[in-house]
Amino acid sequence: MRWTEWGVAALLLAAGTPAMGQGCSWQPVWASAQMVPGGENRLAPGAMTDGSLRQIVRVSAGGPRIRVRVSNAFGTQPLTIRAASVARPMRIDAAGVDAASIAALRFGGRAGAVVPAGADWLSDPVALPVRAFDDLAVTLHVAGEPGEQTSHPGSRATSWLARGDATRDPEMAGATPTEHWFNLSGVEVEACERRGAVVVLGDSITDGRGSTTNGNNRWPDLLARRLAADPRTRGMPVLNQGIGGNRVLADGLGPSALARLDRDVLALAGITDLILFEGVNDIGTLSRAEQPRRRDADELFDRLTAAYTQIVARARARGIRVHGATITPFGASDYYHATPLIEGLRQRVNAWIRTPGHFDGLIDMDRAVADPTRPKRIDPALDTGDGLHPNPLGFDRMAAVVPLGALAGGRAPGLTGEAASLR
Repeated sequence: MRWTEWGVAALLLAAGTPAMGQGCSWQPVWASAQMVPGGENRLAPGAMTDGSLRQIVRVSAGGPRIRVRVSNAFGTQPLTIRAASVARPMRIDAAGVDAASIAALRFGGRAGAVVPAGADWLSDPVALPVRAFDDLAVTLHVAGEPGEQTSHPGSRATSWLARGDATRDPEMAGATPTEHWFNLSGVEVEACERRGAVVVLGDSITDGRGSTTNGNNRWPDLLARRLAADPRTRGMPVLNQGIGGNRVLADGLGPSALARLDRDVLALAGITDLILFEGVNDIGTLSRAEQPRRRDADELFDRLTAAYTQIVARARARGIRVHGATITPFGASDYYHATPLIEGLRQRVNAWIRTPGHFDGLIDMDRAVADPTRPKRIDPALDTGDGLHPNPLGFDRMAAVVPLGALAGGRAPGLTGEAASLR
């Protein structure tokens, strides 16, 4: 294409896309970490052929216009989107939407898009005002499976799958429910004042294992409620980038925290604060090894704390403050084994996280949920029963210990460091 043709194409695209207000920018208000689903978390072969996926998400901040991010991060072939829409759901646990609210999503002015393997794709903006904690139903009509599925298995939310184009179908009667998200990685709103955003990089405890399906009571959800209620942080969204079973150093259930840092944190616009709450699966995996030795624990301590340092350095280079969260107890777990060697390693890592200077802020999740009389275990009142994952009451306790004054939006002028974290 000659330069003049590129120029004409750019003008046509600009003409079809409403201009952003002066001083406004795009702000992520919902996000979902993507991975390759395994086992029963996968859609059945052929399920995506001429299929429509309706997925319901809850945004944690509002704005006058939205756009949606579609992901083919792990596809090995292009993902063909034939049509897409966004609407207001009638209920968060049902497929029906308000017919009057259905708005078509466009991609460069077109009804669909072809998302290359390994890529994400943004929709055009659509005028659909949303407020904090509004629910949105995003429906994607796709041609078929792009070689490999891209998903967030731990949605703790019901999605709906049907044949044909259901993007404008308000009822979607007969749709099949599935408790996973597929190919939907973000929602952004037009923000016309700087407010910052918090992203949480975590494992199943952050992803919401132990929360209520369609209840939106994961601890980052509850933290978002706290931020919205405080004048210092009102308008700051919280983005949950947790993956169940995730580790810092090695791939497993999803890419490692180091491997996904760029896509799940640094590539997002407007991030001011990162909460890093990972490591229990690295330590727990060692506990399952045959006769782990002291030198194995020492090596893992060195590698894990070095990885934390790398994450902090890379985030700080983008102007992001990093808050370290201590690793919660698992002394009552039958899956991970808190032997004296392994518990000692957890305590050493937590002591490192608590050491001033390693992070920009501290969130002591360990002390928030530990049994006061047996600190190697989660408080029984806060435990799901597996000795590893907190329940919704535990999530409430965890959200409550995040020091809002340490977040970028909640810091008083001239207040820095430890003084900020105490507010």
